[in-house]
Amino acid sequence: MKKSKSGAAVMKAPKKPFLSKVKDSRVLLLMCLPAIIFFVVFNYCPLPGVYMAFTNYNFRDGIFGSPFVGMKNFEFLFRSGELWNLTRNTVLYNLAFILIGNILQITLAIMLNEIGNKWFKKVSQTLMFLPYFISVVLIGAIAFNILNYDTGALNTLIRSCGGNPIKIYSQAGIWPFIIILCNLWQQTGYGSVVYFAAICGIDAGMIEAAEVDGATSWQRIRYIILPSLKPTFIILLLFALGGIMKGNFGLFWNLVGNNSQLYSTTNIIETFVYRAMMSQNNFATSSAVGLYQSVFGFVLVMFSNWLVKRIDPDYALF
Repeated sequence: MKKSKSGAAVMKAPKKPFLSKVKDSRVLLLMCLPAIIFFVVFNYCPLPGVYMAFTNYNFRDGIFGSPFVGMKNFEFLFRSGELWNLTRNTVLYNLAFILIGNILQITLAIMLNEIGNKWFKKVSQTLMFLPYFISVVLIGAIAFNILNYDTGALNTLIRSCGGNPIKIYSQAGIWPFIIILCNLWQQTGYGSVVYFAAICGIDAGMIEAAEVDGATSWQRIRYIILPSLKPTFIILLLFALGGIMKGNFGLFWNLVGNNSQLYSTTNIIETFVYRAMMSQNNFATSSAVGLYQSVFGFVLVMFSNWLVKRIDPDYALF
């Protein structure tokens, strides 16, 4: 029993036993069962393999029979300077994808919302969706046919105009712009759907009242639509920060491949791990990088959520 603010005694409801809660929520739990099984099998069952990062792994002895070397795999990465380059590239690329991508997605969603013709709006949405369903393998092939030195469309056009062709596949400084452009082209249309759905969920009465009061389209966007998108933006930002250490392996690999001339600006954690395993059979170092990636991402999510909770608790994930 506890007292309310007015001083009156209030009976505290008894807590239900755990099994009773499970029984009451059995339908919801049954619906969640496939997702629970998926995460248990693919996220929790492989966790013992983390031990490989602390061993000098070999196939004969297996994960738990290989010699324990402690932090030597991590020391090698820190001393070589490779880890800093991988972390920098991965984080900077993902920050560009998140920030530029969200700005473009919000802009696209607002532009769609302002279109009055329903037929044109549906056709535009369909066309913007299409790049998302194009395989990254095909994107890599398209990029190669445009940027190739000998037969690429870009250099063919430059030659026809009397200019000197550009060796794009040997100039590392150009590739951050190419990769970001390809990612935005593929992801922006799909990502804008979430913001467009959030705009459709805004109370129509507010917008109609603003129109009656003489508000312009820009004023409605600035004072009604953008503030209403703030919760959606923050939640999506927190989710995206959770994967800021995970690069888009398919896109990077199909655009760059094994071109060592571009590693300084295009090598991310996923491509490094893949090359280390496939070319050097270096499972221990690859596991060490993967563990570092996971821990870094976890710390970043917790810090970001704590920061949001301090600023505005309503927008925090937990």
